[in-house]
Amino acid sequence: MKLLFLLFACTIGLAQAQSAYKLTTADNAFLDSLQHDTFRYFWETANPANGLIPDRAPTPSFSSVAAVGFGLTTYLVGVERGYVTRKQAADRTLATLRFFATATQSEKATDVTGYKGFFYHFLDMKTGKRFKQVELSTIDTALLLGGILSAQTYFDQNVPAEKEIRKLAEQIYARADWTWFQNRNPKAKSPAVVSMGWHPEKGFIPNDWTGYNEAMLLYVLALGSPTHPISTDAWTAWTTSYEWATFQNQAHVNFDPLFGHQYSHIWIDFRGIKDSYMAKKGIDYAENSRRATYANRAYCLANPANWSDYNATIWGLTACDGPKDTTVAGRTFFSYRARGAASQQVVDDGTIAPTAAGGSMAFAPEICLPALRTMKARYGSQLYGQYGFRDAFNPTYRYRSAFANGPTTNGWFDIDYLGIDQGPIVLMAENLRTNFVWNLMKRNPHIRRGLTRAGFKGSWLN
Repeated sequence: MKLLFLLFACTIGLAQAQSAYKLTTADNAFLDSLQHDTFRYFWETANPANGLIPDRAPTPSFSSVAAVGFGLTTYLVGVERGYVTRKQAADRTLATLRFFATATQSEKATDVTGYKGFFYHFLDMKTGKRFKQVELSTIDTALLLGGILSAQTYFDQNVPAEKEIRKLAEQIYARADWTWFQNRNPKAKSPAVVSMGWHPEKGFIPNDWTGYNEAMLLYVLALGSPTHPISTDAWTAWTTSYEWATFQNQAHVNFDPLFGHQYSHIWIDFRGIKDSYMAKKGIDYAENSRRATYANRAYCLANPANWSDYNATIWGLTACDGPKDTTVAGRTFFSYRARGAASQQVVDDGTIAPTAAGGSMAFAPEICLPALRTMKARYGSQLYGQYGFRDAFNPTYRYRSAFANGPTTNGWFDIDYLGIDQGPIVLMAENLRTNFVWNLMKRNPHIRRGLTRAGFKGSWLN
């Protein structure tokens, strides 16, 4: 009984610490520049004709439909912060939604943008057609829809452009046939879960959305669909696959890369609302993400592999770019990889991504803001450029001779910014400062319906 009381008191203490944090003048000045710089990635790199946003820049790239979803919501922050006018944001949003509403949907393998209301992971920036043989992606479509529904809720004025935005958003969301992605994998642990994707060349991906990760938003949207909703047993199947464990002294539902604890929370305020799973654990999903953030930092502080520069204000493991897939001097490094640390596994090659701390700002500002400010101050223009933080850096990787001439003593610093990593920085900073995206999405009936059907109760949902 005493142990249970202490655990309860610890939980309450963490929640109080979160709500008690007050942004300093220096914090606000830092966030002012960070948000504006990072916003410009989406505004300036997008194709204004169709609204598509590149997966990365400045390296020439295809578009990521998930990056488009993040971008649509950052435009709203841009209006609120005065970076662009409401009309400018509405015009850009309308161009984007017109493209997705009219783009070719077909089972064909080429010259298409999507099928069954879903969209291919990557699209050609100019034509908007499927890039090579990428998958029809349920999660990337869900992230796109998060942005689309935020626009639907925000643009509420009785003027032609905003009325059309609301109409097109409803049309695009309602078209997605979530049930088509169920019952397709004979090896699935449950027929209720949703498949990760589909290829016209070979059918459904033999993996489903199970285990806690970024797919919480996907299931909320699938449950909330006004036309093709999945049954409520899907949420039970989803939560049954969780792994609750204590890692780095933090008891929580584990998932190693931090992005899995962040993406769904960008659009949904999980503070105070609980499904049956979290009700039994005595916390909510926001507290779960906070604990995961602390565990990630604690692992970096322990630094069992002795990577360079890891400390209390330089940390953060998540999916990101990396120096190269290679082994040098007995150390293994990766290029793009989902890095992270949890009870299930650890993937760590010394590469730190600023978005790891950036995407958790709203959960744990007291540790995330010092990390971001320190990284910018210490590494300067090597890490921070015209669009804010470059995607990642690795202070240990000092082997330029492995891919060019001569050694370096400065480590590896990415040249690119990645849309799916820039988005969480802008949007979670705004949730930290004003609750803007969270409060906006509380008004969306589809989000509320999905949460209710998943069994969430309490707080603002009541």
